[in-house]
This record gives sequence, structure tokens and C-alpha cells, in this order.
Amino acid sequence: MSGSALIVCESLVRIYQTGSIEVQALQGLDLVVDSGEMVAVVGASGSGKSTLLSILAGIDAPTAGSARVAEWDLLAMSRADRVRYRRHTVGFVRQQTASNLVPYLTSRQVIDLPMVAARTPVRQRRERVDELLAALSVTDCADRKPSQMSGGQQQRVAIAVALANQPPVLFADEPTGELDTATSAEVFGALRQVNERYGVTVVIVTHDQAVSTQVARTVAIRDGRTSSEVVRRTATDEAGDTHVIAEEYAVMDRAGRVQIPREYREALQLTNRVRLALETGHVQIHPDGTGR
Repeated sequence: MSGSALIVCESLVRIYQTGSIEVQALQGLDLVVDSGEMVAVVGASGSGKSTLLSILAGIDAPTAGSARVAEWDLLAMSRADRVRYRRHTVGFVRQQTASNLVPYLTSRQVIDLPMVAARTPVRQRRERVDELLAALSVTDCADRKPSQMSGGQQQRVAIAVALANQPPVLFADEPTGELDTATSAEVFGALRQVNERYGVTVVIVTHDQAVSTQVARTVAIRDGRTSSEVVRRTATDEAGDTHVIAEEYAVMDRAGRVQIPREYREALQLTNRVRLALETGHVQIHPDGTGR
């Protein structure tokens, strides 16, 4: 585990009861995010990615396992702890632009609101509002209400609201889901900017491949577990030209389990069991080969 880890989930489980039916949204998920990282979490509908984000944001509570964000143990928080956690440690941006803002408040007023709740002095609040409006390039929207702004402007104001109390972590659930391609790039650029400028750790849940390929690390969730990661780095060739190298890794949990991607399983006809061979520096995986 990294010494700079800000978010650590181990064997995280979330079970929902719907009538007589139990739904396991998370089934032993492991995740580590370092301080200052900008990470995209991807997965098909129902994979558990939004459930994970709701737990990390303090909106939902896990059923079992362990989850820590900064100094907070998410399984041991009281109701009062949860209020403090959501007020000071994490910011949250939702997909629906309208749900991030208040219809009858201007941008300046809604950014000020979390600081009023935190009892921040008036002068400090005013300075912080002006700073965030400028940083998110929405100073011209300071006295506008949501209905007077575009979707992109609303989401950038929503990011400012989420950052009002200077949280170390910002969570964004499909923040570009309702926006066109150009506006999505604009909002993503704003998230990248606050990550770089303020050192805020940013975790984005998204299905947008254009977004997921623009971060250094993408974590894929499948069937309630982290299944693979793509790590991107910039390399320079002999001619001095730079290019991005993307490497995909399977994620091994604490029990030693690895999810093999479907295309690999289908290509090699891997079914109920596989044969392992320990070689120098690596492990080989072979089809069963017994005809069973």
C-alpha cells in the first residue's frame, strides 16, 4: 500500500435488500487512490461504480469490509461525523446539473452556502467565492441563477460549490453525462485544472471513453470488484517526440483472485478451471485441456 494513499478500500461489500431479493452491488472491492491523483472509474451499468462513489462521498454506508478516506473510517462514523466529513473532507458533483445548484440562488450565493454552514468568517467567504469563480472561469456568472447559465457553466459552478470548504477530495459522478462533446471537454478541463492548481484528489465515475482516456489512471469495475487498471505515461522517443503509452493491468485482490478479461477467456476457451505454470519471472495460464 502506498504511503501517500488518501483513499483505501479493502474487501468492500454493499448489499441492498429489495423486498425479498438481495442485490450485491459491491462484492469485495479493493481500491487505493493516492493523494493528488486524478482517477477515472469506469464500468457497465450495474457494475457498482456509482455505489462505490456514494459510499466514498458519505452518502451511502457500506455493509462490510473497510473503507478509509483521509483520517476517516467510513464504517465507524456517527451521524455527526458524517456531516463533518461531507462538509470538510469531500466535495461531490452529480451528473444532473440542476441537482448541484439551487434554482433561486445566484452562483455567488450557492458557492457561499457551504461556507455559511461551516461558519467561515464573511471576509474569508467573499475572497474564496471570488477566487473560485475566477479559477473556474465563471466570474461573469457570479450574479446569474442556474436558468441563466449553460449546462457547462452550471457544472463549473457546481465544481466551485464542491470546493468551497477546501476539501482534499472531489468526487464527480458522470459530470459530463448531460453535456455535448465540446462542453464535456470544457468541464473535464476544469476538473483537471483544480486537480493541478489545488492538489485536490479527483475521482470521476464515467462511461465517457473520451474522459477516461485523458487521466493517468483508469480503474475498471466489473461485477462489484475492481477488475483491471489502465496506467498511462508519457514517453519521449529518439527523435524527441512525445507520445502516450497505455498499459493495462489485471487487479489481484488480497485473496489472490484475478479477473481475466472476457476477450482473453473467449480466445483461449477458458471455462471452469485453468492450468497454471510457474515460470521464471511470470505465471502462465493454460486452458484445462481435460475435455471437461
